[in-house]
Amino acid sequence: MASVGPSAASAQPALPSGPAVFKTIPYAFILPEILCGTWVWILVAATSVSLPLLQGWVMYVSLTSCLISLLLLLSYILGFHRNSENWKVLDSLYHGATAILYMSAAVLQANATINSEFTTNGPLNYQLNSAASFFAFLTAFLYILHAFSIYYQ
Repeated sequence: MASVGPSAASAQPALPSGPAVFKTIPYAFILPEILCGTWVWILVAATSVSLPLLQGWVMYVSLTSCLISLLLLLSYILGFHRNSENWKVLDSLYHGATAILYMSAAVLQANATINSEFTTNGPLNYQLNSAASFFAFLTAFLYILHAFSIYYQ
């Protein structure tokens, strides 16, 4: 009887480190998440924030998510994960929770966009808020893609 090595089902793909992070799905989504989230923050900050409670939440979610995602990206690039399976769970939980928070922020930003249509600086604020809404929904979609692709990996 031949000796049997580790089964193919138990062999897990290694977590990427270094530049391979940018070539591996779902980890390649981290940089676009950061860039789109930064655009959300910049565009909301450029408006005259007429609804501080709504847009304050949008700015909090976008800035916090950008910073945590940047730390996560740096930890993958520098190889802090040491190929531990716990990092996949952490990554999946973080991106799932952030997707929910970003979806709530995108809906609130869309509401702020609707309300900014009839203000004194109407056209400029409306255009900035519209762009912020677009990038907020795009960023939420990226976080959802990341969370599901980690889950199904």
